[in-house]
Amino acid sequence: MGKISVKQVKSAIKKPEVQKRTLEALGLRKLNQVVVHEATPSVLGMIAKVNHLVSTQEA
Repeated sequence: MGKISVKQVKSAIKKPEVQKRTLEALGLRKLNQVVVHEATPSVLGMIAKVNHLVSTQEA
């Protein structure tokens, strides 16, 4: 599998706790923070849950 970079572009304030925990599980804690993950089905599923808060790019 390839790598995918995930950047948090919107705040998690006033979002459901499930979405906050998903961002934390992805390793995102601050705005504009970028993390790189393997593009596994579990990571892609987490990204799909918070796709309105993050932007993705092939790494």
